[in-house]
This record gives sequence, structure tokens and C-alpha cells, in this order.
Amino acid sequence: MRRMLYFMLPDVAHCKSLVTSLRKVGLVEQDIHVVARNDIPLEGLHQASALQKTELAYGLELGVGVGGIAGMLGGLLAITFPPAGVVLGGGAVLLATTIAGAGFGTLLSALIARDIPNHELEAFQTRIAEGEILLILAIQTSRVKEISRLVRITHREAEIGVVKPSAWQKTFTHFEARHP
Repeated sequence: MRRMLYFMLPDVAHCKSLVTSLRKVGLVEQDIHVVARNDIPLEGLHQASALQKTELAYGLELGVGVGGIAGMLGGLLAITFPPAGVVLGGGAVLLATTIAGAGFGTLLSALIARDIPNHELEAFQTRIAEGEILLILAIQTSRVKEISRLVRITHREAEIGVVKPSAWQKTFTHFEARHP
């Protein structure tokens, strides 16, 4: 299982220094994400993608589930009440409508969710707007204490951010972040 750790840093120089320290202990670029104001240059740092900055991941999960269920119910209705004179094969129709519904639900929810800011980052938005840098680490649960200790000792300027889990995170336990 992976955990998300959040660190607020005063500027890019401090962020680069911390990232260098993290790479020395084995973290790779895919585990390290940086969020900053648009006018702050982040050369050499891995910027957060839409998956970290928006609700896209949650939207995709929701779209597949809801769309698949809607497609399956539509298929069941088509099989149960077929159009006049048409004979439908049950399994094939049900499978096709379920897949089509999941695909449509995924597409529709992705289009909506890509524009919704990640609720986990709301607590950091004011400080990001003021020019501070948010460093997000996606690490194995077993390394949370080690990494937190390293940051506390070597980079005292970094503030560890705590994000309270939302209702869906409590249910699915995807990206719950806790202060170690």
C-alpha cells in the first residue's frame, strides 16, 4: 500500500535540495511530485500531473463503476423487453451494453473530473499562491516513518502537511495521508 506525504517548502532551492536527499535514499522520479504557482520555474523537478492536481483518478473510478452498472441495467432491460420482432442473445447483449456503459461513463466522468481541483490540495492552495512549493511523495507505507524522519532531521524548513481522509478514501483507503 502507498501513502501520500505532503511537504511545504519555502522556495525552489529548498525543494531541489530535499529532492536530492530523497533520491539518495532510493526514491525515484515517479514517487516525487511538485506543485507550485504557474510563474515559478521548476526545472529539474517532476511536476505533478493531472492525476495529482485534479479529481481525475476518482472520476475515472466512479465513471467505470456507474457507467458499467447503467450499461448492465440497460442491457437487462433490452433483453427483458426486446423491441418488437427482434430476438436478442442475452449474454452478448449484456456484455456489450455493460462495456459500452463503462466506456461512456469513464469518458464523461473524466471530462468533468479533470477540471475539479484535488480536494486534498485545498489546504495548501493559499501557501502555493503565496509562492511556496508543495512536494508530494507517493511512497510505500513501510517507508513513511523513515522518510518523515529524514526530512525532519535534514530539512527543518519543510513543514509536513496532513490531509484528513475523505469519506470515499475511508471506504477505499486509496491515498490516506497521516502524520507519522
